[in-house]
Amino acid sequence: MDMEGLILDVTPADGDFDRGFLEKLGHPVLVCHGPEEGHTCPILLDGCDMVDKAHGIIFQIDLERTQHRAILKRYQEVVADDVPIVAVVRKGQKARYRELLAGVQIWESEPTVSELDGFAAEVEAADHTRE
Repeated sequence: MDMEGLILDVTPADGDFDRGFLEKLGHPVLVCHGPEEGHTCPILLDGCDMVDKAHGIIFQIDLERTQHRAILKRYQEVVADDVPIVAVVRKGQKARYRELLAGVQIWESEPTVSELDGFAAEVEAADHTRE
């Protein structure tokens, strides 16, 4: 089932990027906390249903971890070009991983409400363009 405006929120532990706010804007949100320590993310094995459904992806990753870099690269390979992707990275990672981050939006701090609102608008615009 395709849910218009669906945002995949990939955050560590039990957090999320203001799921309630995004849902109030009319965007259903799927939350993924990534693979458990010692396990491989499904997208690196045989694909991920959540990624396949996403109309926008916002995730916080630790680019110092090899698997997280591989996940980002895989997103870029399998997600359609019109699906907005935002990577929330630590200070300094934007420059250090410039080549890997090419083609995705980059935030170096927790997103503000206005940044989330802007991202939601990008997802909506992509959906309308796709129609």
